[in-house]
Amino acid sequence: MEIIYLAGGCLWGVQAFIKTIPGVIKTEAGRANGLSHTLDGNYDGYAECVKTTFDPEKLNVQDLIDHLFMIINPYSVNRQGNDIGKKYRTGIYSNDEQHLHEAEKYIAARTDRDRIAVEVKPLINYVPSAEEHQDHLDKYPDHYCHIPYELMTKYKEKEI
Repeated sequence: MEIIYLAGGCLWGVQAFIKTIPGVIKTEAGRANGLSHTLDGNYDGYAECVKTTFDPEKLNVQDLIDHLFMIINPYSVNRQGNDIGKKYRTGIYSNDEQHLHEAEKYIAARTDRDRIAVEVKPLINYVPSAEEHQDHLDKYPDHYCHIPYELMTKYKEKEI
């Protein structure tokens, strides 16, 4: 199994979508790459993200990134849907240099690469979100999410 951290705006919807992708084994809502290495309670500079554990024999990094790009506006800086602020920036973070290389290659292959605002950076730090934020949209399906419902349910009926 491999782990990558994907930021795509509000973590509730990102987690709800990503966990349905065939080949994703586990997800955890959290925050990555904040200003301090220890969390001081205000998440200063952290990006909301989803720690994504996946089976590389069933799903590769470029396919995962392709899925992330389905649910984000890759040109938007610090905003997805109605959610505005640095914590809603988009990003791909990992401790695995191959993951970062694959992300850079994915973006470089796009014709719109010069407009893309998605960060691709090594993971500096990560903090899991409180339990109330884990699988939040499963518990409260009527809460706001910037991701269209059709995408949220794209893989619901498929086996992983």
